[in-house]
Amino acid sequence: MPLTRDKIIGHDLERLAFRFTMLNDGDVVDCQISDAAMDQLAGMQGTESSARQAQFLSLRETIERIASDLYDEAPRVQGYVVRIFMRHLGP
Repeated sequence: MPLTRDKIIGHDLERLAFRFTMLNDGDVVDCQISDAAMDQLAGMQGTESSARQAQFLSLRETIERIASDLYDEAPRVQGYVVRIFMRHLGP
């Protein structure tokens, strides 16, 4: 079952990832995409931290589709975090 859109948490400078949540039948699923993966999707490199939210918003549908697909493949464990890395984007 596909996840549905929820909230934007924001850029995490410690993890170099953008955090957001999605919903699985009302349950919150924590998600994040690495800066490198988001840059690869955007076809750029080295996006400033201050521009990450705008970058996420421009790619939101694609990122959420990838997160939903990864969630469908993941084991159902309470507290599972969907993490999108470059390897999940294909060649």
